[in-house]
Order: sequence, then C-alpha cells, then structure tokens
Amino acid sequence: MKNTDWIKGAVIYQIFPDRFAKSPSAKTGGEFENWDAPETQDGFKGGNLKGAEEKLGYLADLGVNVVYFNPIFASAANHRYHTFDYFAVDPLLGGNAAFKSFLAAAHKRGMKVILDGVFNHASRGFFQFNHILENGKASPYRHWFHAHGYPLKAYNLEVSERPNYACWWNLPALPKFNTQNPEVRNFILSVAKYWLETGIDGWRLDVPNEINDDAFWREFRRVCKAVNPGCYITGEIWGPAQRWLKGDQFDAVMNYQLSANCISYFGGEKLRLTHSYDGRRLKPMDRGEFMAGIERLLGLYKFNTTLVQMNMLSSHDTDRMFDTYGGDIARMKLAAVFSFLFPGAVNVYYGEELGLSGTLNNGARRGMPWKNKKSWNKDLPGLYRELAALRKDNPVIQEGRFEFMKDYCAGDILAFRRFLPGGRQIVCVINNGGAAAKISMRPGAPGKKPRPVLSGGAVVSAADNRLVIELQPRSFAVFS
Repeated sequence: MKNTDWIKGAVIYQIFPDRFAKSPSAKTGGEFENWDAPETQDGFKGGNLKGAEEKLGYLADLGVNVVYFNPIFASAANHRYHTFDYFAVDPLLGGNAAFKSFLAAAHKRGMKVILDGVFNHASRGFFQFNHILENGKASPYRHWFHAHGYPLKAYNLEVSERPNYACWWNLPALPKFNTQNPEVRNFILSVAKYWLETGIDGWRLDVPNEINDDAFWREFRRVCKAVNPGCYITGEIWGPAQRWLKGDQFDAVMNYQLSANCISYFGGEKLRLTHSYDGRRLKPMDRGEFMAGIERLLGLYKFNTTLVQMNMLSSHDTDRMFDTYGGDIARMKLAAVFSFLFPGAVNVYYGEELGLSGTLNNGARRGMPWKNKKSWNKDLPGLYRELAALRKDNPVIQEGRFEFMKDYCAGDILAFRRFLPGGRQIVCVINNGGAAAKISMRPGAPGKKPRPVLSGGAVVSAADNRLVIELQPRSFAVFS
C-alpha cells in the first residue's frame, strides 16, 4: 500500500514490555518481582522481547496486524519513559539483538511494529545530562537542557523544592531537552532515522505538544518520511489536534476524544474513573449527546486523516476498561463494537481483550496472567477475534464513510453505517438500554439482501418485506 494506507482498518496491540510476557530462554539476568504479584511503582517483572516474540502466534490468532511497544530503550524505570540510551534496547528486554529478532519475526507474519518515541525529556542517567551533573556549567553539553543555575540539584530535593532545571511536570528524574539547540535537534532526528532504517514501521510520540515547535515536528516528519514514506507517525494528544494534523507534522493522534465519548455513553451510570481525562471528569451522556460528540469529532479533521487515527478504549495511562465500565462486560462489548467499526485503526491495550481489571497505578500495568486463565473473561476474546476478522482487508472499514442512521436512532437504540460509493456497506444497530427493544428497517437500509455478520443478543427476521431486529438489553447486530 502507498504511504500510510496500511494503518487504515488495522488492529494494533499495545505491549507494555516489562509486563506482557517473560521468556526464561532470554537469559537477560537480574532478579525480579513475582510475575503475578500486585503492580508496584518501581518494581520490575522481567518481561522481555523474546517473551513477546513467543506470543506472536497469540496476537495473530487475535487478528492483530500491528504491534505498538511502550518504550524499549535502556532506562532505570519499569515503564522506560526515563531514557538513558536512545540507541540501545534495554538489556533487561534482551538488547538490540532481541528487538531485531522480534522485528524480523513480526514482519515475517505481515505485522508492522511501532515504537514509542520519548523526545521531550530524557533521564538523569542520559549521558549528556549526567555530564552536566558532573561538570556543571563547564560541560560542553550545558545547552542540551534548560539549567536555571549550577550545580544542578537532581537528587534529594526537599518536598516543596523544585529542580533548578526544566523537567517534565517538575519531576527531577525527567529533564526536558532544549530542542532549540541544533545539536539536540540533530540528535533526536538521528534517533528517529536510525530505528526506521533498522526496520520499524512508525513512531508513537510521547507528549509531543510539550515540544511546542511546529518547525521541529515538520523537520521530524521530513526525516522520517525520507527513510520510509509509508512510516506512521502518531502523537499522544488527548484533545483536538488540528494543529498537528494538517499533513505536515503527524499522520494521526491517539484518539482519546473517541474513548472519552464511548466511556460516557456506553459506561453511563456504571462509569468509574480514578483519574481525570484530559483534565476533566467524564460524566454519563445520553444517545443524543453521544451522537453530537461523535459528529463533532468527525468534523475535526479531513476524512482521510480520520481514517488513520489511533483509536483506543484504554491505554497504559488510563484505568483498565473493566474498571472504567463498572465491571459490566455487556457495556464493554458495546464500546468495543463501536470502536472497531469506527473509522481509523483500533489500538487494543494488552489484556483488554481478556477483561483484566486494574486502575491507574494499581493494576493497569499488571503482569499479563498467562498462567491464570481462570481470570480471563470467556466472552470477550471471541468478540475481539470476530471484530478483528471483520476489519481484515475490508474496504468498507478501510475507506468507508461513517454516518448515523437517524431514522432508526431513538431512545436507547443507536444505528450507524460505514459505506462506500456504489452501495457496499456495513450497518450496526446497538441497544444501549436496560430493556429489550425492537426496530424494523425498510428494504435497502442495510442492503437489499442483508447478511448478518455479528449478533450479540439480537434476533433478526423478515416480515412484510422489512427487516425486524429484536435486541436484548445491551446487545447489538452487525450486517454486511
């Protein structure tokens, strides 16, 4: 496919490397926490890239065709957003050789691989910053960061004391790069180029809005696209992102706007969140509010840009879906159905497809329970596989327009379709209410000869030349 067309309709699987899978054969060394013990802020579980490679068969069976890794570069943090060396894969993950092995194995299966690029800030262990710690204003690297005085005080700060250098959210472990410095710009661009030349297929950019410099991101895009015109560049932007999506910076953003609407509508009165969402508290919304929110979202960008957005329902920065939707599997299913049928790629956070529980900093980044399959939900994996299969090489999903079928949207009934010129389409009807409902569609609404594709608690029949859909509470039907 030309350019980034490969991401249209893709199923992305997000892997948090320390917590996804651990292969004893990796022999990375080190002593780790018990895999199934509760998540801790600083502890390491020992997940590695060989373990992830050994699970590629599982991902293929799930219908995944893109893997997105949270940071994999050398770091002293289990999440690895504190980068020490941008050219070295963390030895605890198996080093560069393990990543190249994973990349080759993924590509052999036809899967793409996206890496997390943390370019706004580094770590106290990053060589150039450490050089300043050791040498103060005599360091040749003193302009790589934003020092407000010397010596830099990076450790043992008082509770009310702020670091005397710019850092992310005033956290001393995360010194902010001075991207106005040509040396820093060239360094970051060299990192982006190196890993694309190694064979990765794209970058997910961490907090790119905090590098408040459009010229930098335009240059970043030029460098990346020169190596691989089809590479995918997506940014972590929680709000509207028109500024970055004009075609000269990013291809897409993580679509937290979509997930926020889904949580408020499908979660409804069961909605539970332990954290804010882009600085706001999400509240239940009714069908009309949801439709208006989705239509606003569809109006933000050109439709070809909407088709490559990185849609998700949960991530490493949110509570897990199970907790967010109040433990209600039926509501989770409806949100998944809507998200999988919405324009764009869909990103599945590891374990989401199993209904794992956990809140932010308390289980959201837990070890994947491979040996405890009793904790896996019995219904969700099958639904995710069916939805992924529906998306695979489906031109309606990849290119089709989206619209609500407003003649059939009433009460708790939501009806929408994806369609192409010429009549090919997919129609979905959802009952998001607690009572059974029935609707009757006129001929031609879902196609003259509608073919049921998925049915989650719906009975479909024909009567008087109309299609009759009887929906149980919190159920859906999909037609092709």
